[in-house]
Amino acid sequence: MNINEMLNMEVFGLSIRWIVVFLIKGFLIYVFVRILNAFIKYLFNRSQRKRGRIVFDETKISFIRQIITTAVYIIGVAAFLSLIPGMEKVSNSILASAGIMAMAVGLASQEALSNIVGGLFIIFSRPFKVGDFIQVDNVIVGTVKEITLRHTVIQNAENRMILIPNNKINSSTIVNSSYGETTTCSFIEVGVSYTTDLGHAIDVMRDEIMKHPMLIDHRTDEEKANNVPQVVIRVINLGDSAITLRAWAWASTTGNAFAMKCDLLRAIKERFDVEKIEIPYPYYNQIIMKA
Repeated sequence: MNINEMLNMEVFGLSIRWIVVFLIKGFLIYVFVRILNAFIKYLFNRSQRKRGRIVFDETKISFIRQIITTAVYIIGVAAFLSLIPGMEKVSNSILASAGIMAMAVGLASQEALSNIVGGLFIIFSRPFKVGDFIQVDNVIVGTVKEITLRHTVIQNAENRMILIPNNKINSSTIVNSSYGETTTCSFIEVGVSYTTDLGHAIDVMRDEIMKHPMLIDHRTDEEKANNVPQVVIRVINLGDSAITLRAWAWASTTGNAFAMKCDLLRAIKERFDVEKIEIPYPYYNQIIMKA
């Protein structure tokens, strides 16, 4: 039996020649798609940086690259389907732009489509971008690491990656600490007893805060001319067992503000101990009435 006779043999109604050609073409399509995607990734990485400086916005570059990569895979699938007898029309409709949109609408779930649309809103309305420090619905706090077609990836303080669907984050309340001015005001709140000399307690708090290296002067020229103190401290609450003092202390970034607050709470507590200023705990007076 020669090679031609062997190739003309049929298996499950298909000639071995057709099967071999089909496998070779399918493999070539797969290799071509992988090489094309690698080349696209190389071009985007090269265009993103030029002479050591960022040229394009990282968020948009990443999102557009994902869209192009997805389109390449769809074209690859269409080319593979064209190899199967009877599937040529399906392949042609996929390759057509209207066919691609129809397939996307027909095959994608409503949730998947809403996530993609939500991602587009995030990219072009720019409530945040990759690298921003954000807070989502007062629950999730962290740095935006990636915005994909389906979800947004946030890295929290514990180095955990949190994946939030784009349609959900698009309808959430976002606090973006990296949007606009990055300086942050930290509220330093301490409770003191009702027998405390408030003027002395305020002076001690201000003295400790002024020593911190991360404190910055956020006053305007007008406030400086009016001798407004760099650290403003006011009484904000008369509680059941304590008078609450709040200091407004400014830092250059959100991270510095948090670190400064942690340091100052300890420093003020230790200084209050030295100055004999009481930080009271809740207590109650019990009155016994005799008949």
